[in-house]
Amino acid sequence: MSPSSRPARAAREADAARRTTLSGWVTQGPEVAAFEREFAARVGAAHACAVANCTAALHLALLAAGVGPGDEVVTVSHSFIATANAVRHCGATPVFVDIEPLTFNIDPSRVADALGPRTRAILAVHQIGMPCDLRRLVPLARRAGLPLIEDAACAAGSEVRLGDRWEPIGKPHGDAACFSFHPRKVITTGDGGMITTSHEDWDAKFRLWRQHGMAVPDTVRHQSPTVLVESYPVVGYNYRLTDIQAAIGREQLKRLDDLVERRRALAARYATLLAQVKGVRPPYEPLWARSNWQSYCVWLPDDVSQLGVMQVMLDRGVATKRGVMCAHRQPPYASTSEPRAVLPISEAAEDHAILLPLYPQMTDADQDTVVVALAAALAETEAA
Repeated sequence: MSPSSRPARAAREADAARRTTLSGWVTQGPEVAAFEREFAARVGAAHACAVANCTAALHLALLAAGVGPGDEVVTVSHSFIATANAVRHCGATPVFVDIEPLTFNIDPSRVADALGPRTRAILAVHQIGMPCDLRRLVPLARRAGLPLIEDAACAAGSEVRLGDRWEPIGKPHGDAACFSFHPRKVITTGDGGMITTSHEDWDAKFRLWRQHGMAVPDTVRHQSPTVLVESYPVVGYNYRLTDIQAAIGREQLKRLDDLVERRRALAARYATLLAQVKGVRPPYEPLWARSNWQSYCVWLPDDVSQLGVMQVMLDRGVATKRGVMCAHRQPPYASTSEPRAVLPISEAAEDHAILLPLYPQMTDADQDTVVVALAAALAETEAA
């Protein structure tokens, strides 16, 4: 079976986990602090705060932006449901706008029309690793006086060209960028997240909130030569990353450039192979974007069954994933009192696109197998 993805792990990640496990400090501690410093340096951010997962990262970033009950956040439905859920966790309402068909990312031209008197923030997603158009979104948010949060769950290692410079996603270019280290991502800690920001006060809030609102962290209390008693000045959350996870993340981060380079080579080879498959439209990378190719999403012909193609490919030993979901089609968002979103491109992408297998360990033979299976599935589905 050719899996849809496969984490890139090696012995040194296992060694790091073992070392940390035997160190006597396994929860949030010195490894987390080191991972934060190294991640911030890698993306050029002033601050980086590690948390339990990207959903926690998004929740805290929105809270820092001042999002609360009764507010609205302009974002996309075409994303994993965590994007919309994080808005709901704040008591706010997501206002969905459609995507661009070429990049699967938020369409900046639709954002301005979605802004209203209750809009408190813009939440843009770098979908499946492809940078969204920050060249247009950042000025738009600044003109509107709104915080811009980047859902960079899939985008570690991706870059965007701003002016004459290539800059990493996560610098950040808005007010905060939120990353995921889930096993499907380019680097993984098993699960985990990171928030980068240039705002010192936001970072201080993240660190307070992630540990139950504890004013004196464990690391400070345990290293103090005098007795310290912690206080809890605000309601917080249990959003901590463990030192075991952070130790793995530090080793993964060292491999990020090589992993992205390999993924980009595989994506380029896919584009060449798929040029021979009639009706399939490969993903598009704008000249100002460098994707880490966390996933490789292709459009299928409109007249074939998406699920039929996926089943034939699975029967041939190739696992795929359906196009990115639309939150507004799920019960928590379809059954609200808000007007139903009109998002034809988002819905078409969910219904007529699939994610092909892509992971660093793929060989040329693996890719050939995928493309042959796709061509056969299209032919069989069309015949049916």
